[in-house]
Amino acid sequence: MTVSRGILSVGAYVPRTRLQRQAIYAANRWFAPGLKGAAKGEKAIANWDEDSITMAVEASNDCLLAGPKGKPSSLVLASTSHPFSDRLNAAVVADALHWAPEIHTQDASGSMRAGTSALMAALGREAQQGTTMVVAAEHRQTKVASAQEMAYGDGAAALWVGEGEVVARYLGGCSESVDFVHSYRMAERSQDYGWEERWVREEGYLSIVPPVIAKALSQAGVQTAQVTHFCLPSTLPRVASGVAKKAGIADASVRDNLMSVCGDTGSAHALLMLSHALQEAKAGDIVVVAAFGQGCDVLVFEVTPEVAKLGAAQGVNGYLQHKKPSEAYLRFLAFNGMVEMERGMRAETDRGTPLTSAYRNHEMLQGLVGGRCRACGTVQYPKGRYCVEPTCKQLDSQEPHVFSRSRAQVVSYTADLLTYCPDPPAWYGMIQFEEGGRMLIDFSEVEQVEVGDTMRMAFRIKDQDPLRGYQRYFWKAVPLATTKG
Repeated sequence: MTVSRGILSVGAYVPRTRLQRQAIYAANRWFAPGLKGAAKGEKAIANWDEDSITMAVEASNDCLLAGPKGKPSSLVLASTSHPFSDRLNAAVVADALHWAPEIHTQDASGSMRAGTSALMAALGREAQQGTTMVVAAEHRQTKVASAQEMAYGDGAAALWVGEGEVVARYLGGCSESVDFVHSYRMAERSQDYGWEERWVREEGYLSIVPPVIAKALSQAGVQTAQVTHFCLPSTLPRVASGVAKKAGIADASVRDNLMSVCGDTGSAHALLMLSHALQEAKAGDIVVVAAFGQGCDVLVFEVTPEVAKLGAAQGVNGYLQHKKPSEAYLRFLAFNGMVEMERGMRAETDRGTPLTSAYRNHEMLQGLVGGRCRACGTVQYPKGRYCVEPTCKQLDSQEPHVFSRSRAQVVSYTADLLTYCPDPPAWYGMIQFEEGGRMLIDFSEVEQVEVGDTMRMAFRIKDQDPLRGYQRYFWKAVPLATTKG
């Protein structure tokens, strides 16, 4: 048993669909033939109903599989692509995870270091009361036929940190702030702008990062020869090995940056690489994770025997293995609003959200909370004043029952080509929860479904209100075959 301060559990989420980079190049080579060198491997792309909030919920649930009992006292959501600029995005995640209202929530943003900076703060002295779930998720927009379009991927990572039987003990870290602008995005823009690669590599990474590594290792009392895993995200080739060499870290310790299998997930990527390293590490290993962006963060961890318990989680490896290769580049553009599709008159319905009603029913809508009868044990969704069991029908006998982590079987289904859906047809149907209770629900990520198929619940975007700029969330049924869990 190892009781100290560090990482209690890790989790991840990588969307199932992997867009082949060769398909991006094939569509754009008439305009940008220089993309050919980057047309290797694949990148993870979010479904039309996913964003940094929904992916954060998935990663957090994955983290809970191997985590301690109970719930954290704080939740931080790091991202440079938060859906809301003036709404606490972390509060939506907490609501979906049934942690509100007791939990403290906070958004972190501003740079590619948002994830590591949030992690460092959670591990610091100011956060020693209670535990913190640090989640980083990214769903960034890019310009068509750009280097960013080739490099960026979607995904999320979650780390539960605090004192206890940690899987990785925090030895120390160092952070430096340097206003070196290698990539930026103004508030009114939706895509990043990047500067010349050689300058970024030489004057940015190779000049700024190695001294911070040296300070972090010194603070942690670790020699460079002891480093087993070195994690440094970068969209530029050979940067991590160059930094490692300059810092005196063995090249064999440099971790694969996952660019060829999922792409760079922005502020989430350092935590994603750290989670991946811990999945494959053994007790006694030293893990160094660094992030670059207007300065540098470096954190040093020592893996403990508790790392063996991470086998219960899907983690990065589980999601990387379970994938769906795709060459549907136009579909990717449509999902991300980079090409305007004719949506038809059925898409013109006013989707205004009555915020008063949404608040009164937020547990039912965002938490998927139904009811369980105290008298007979019957569960139902939605929760009502009367029990639905014909032989019971007790009045006001319902206590809350959470359906979001339940499995269900398909009772009936419809594939509707008349109803507007960004990814037609619109699949929906009746499902029967394993513990009882039925509901009519939308399906997501369905190619074909049959009566009796097992589904899981996934927190997704329900619909969008472009007139008022609002986005609603609800739960959908996803075929269990599209996940490992």
